[in-house]
Amino acid sequence: QVHLVESGGGLVQAGGSLRLSCVASGRTFSSMGWFRQAPEKEREFVAAISWKGGSTYHANSVKGRFAISRDNPGNTAYLQMNSLKPEDTAVYYCAVAGSGLSYLTNIGDYNYWGQGTQVTVSS
Repeated sequence: QVHLVESGGGLVQAGGSLRLSCVASGRTFSSMGWFRQAPEKEREFVAAISWKGGSTYHANSVKGRFAISRDNPGNTAYLQMNSLKPEDTAVYYCAVAGSGLSYLTNIGDYNYWGQGTQVTVSS
C-alpha cells in the first residue's frame, strides 16, 4: 500500500510560479506522475517520471513551463510550475503506478493517488 500527500498549491497571479511536493510512503519503485482536473473536465496527465528519475515526460500543454523531478531514494516527487496561466487552474494530484520502472502517462496505470492540492491562477 502507498499513501501520498501533496502540498504546495495556492493562489498565484498569471506568470508566477509554484512548486508542488508529493511525499509517498510505502513501495514507490515505479513511475510517479502528476495529473490535474479542472472543474467540469476530466482528469488529465501533466507529467511523469521514471523510478530512478532518469526519464521524464511532460504534456504538450505544460512543456517548457513545468518540470517534474524526484528525490533519491525516490519517495518524494516535485512539480515546478513556472509561467503559470489561468488555464492551469485545477486540482493537482500526485500518483504512483502499480508497476513499471519507466515513466507512464496513462491514468489507468496509476493505482495510488493523493488527495489533491488546489492551484488557482488569476489573470
